[in-house]
Amino acid sequence: MTDTSAGPRLLGPADVRRLAAELDLRPTKQRGQNFVIDANTVRRIVRDSGIGPDDVVVEVGPGLGSLTLALLDVARRVVAIEVDDTLAAALPATVAEFAPSRADRFELVHADALRVAEVPGPPPTALVANLPYNVSVPVLLHLLTLLPSLERGLVMVQAEVADRLAASPGSKVYGVPSVKAAWFADVRRAGAIGRNVFWPAPNVDSGLVSWTRRDPPATTATRQQVFAVVDAAFAQRRKALRGALRGLAGSSEAASAALEAAGVDPLARGESLSIEQFARIAESLPEGGPR
Repeated sequence: MTDTSAGPRLLGPADVRRLAAELDLRPTKQRGQNFVIDANTVRRIVRDSGIGPDDVVVEVGPGLGSLTLALLDVARRVVAIEVDDTLAAALPATVAEFAPSRADRFELVHADALRVAEVPGPPPTALVANLPYNVSVPVLLHLLTLLPSLERGLVMVQAEVADRLAASPGSKVYGVPSVKAAWFADVRRAGAIGRNVFWPAPNVDSGLVSWTRRDPPATTATRQQVFAVVDAAFAQRRKALRGALRGLAGSSEAASAALEAAGVDPLARGESLSIEQFARIAESLPEGGPR
């Protein structure tokens, strides 16, 4: 007889392989499918995320459910977004088998996380996920935009992407992901994850990124206007801002005038600017700029 009062039983390597075999599953690189087979790793992710019994958690790419089960042990509710038909169909049964006393806390959304327009139920407070590596940045930015109730999160991404997301102005890896993430949140690197905790083992290193929501910069420009400036500034990394923003401003002279009005050297480059400086530039661009 199963003890339904007990917490979830977490997946080990044998469980992952059994579930995959039952589904005749062959992980695909196209969807970035590498499944976590180490229970200690998912416990660490849940612990480091800081979620508690009041949290409503969004998980993206739950796969076979390794992290899902660990989240259900702690959170009030877990909404998992899965695009893969086979995995989405199997996950509720896995939750029922391994976490029968928590099944009522779980909801599956069978959809592409990049295209979801809402998340069912009470407003989510945290995002905790092993994000599909090929779309990790767009998914993170989409959900931060879509769900203003998200207060914090911890996501696993490719190590280089983790470095970029958490980079500060002036860093060699500072770029569009760094700036756009900073619009929404304070972002920091939160550790590394070894390759041997996955099946199949990926050929890239993984890193954890932690973030805490903060107010965007005080500005009269919209987020879209600011992001248009960011995109233009990094489209040609080696170009000074005067030239990089010429298209948005209408001319190099208008770009120079806007940069000077924003207190930014027209010969500076995008990688030296903070999100606040990008917002000031967006405000200073002439009408007909990124409006």
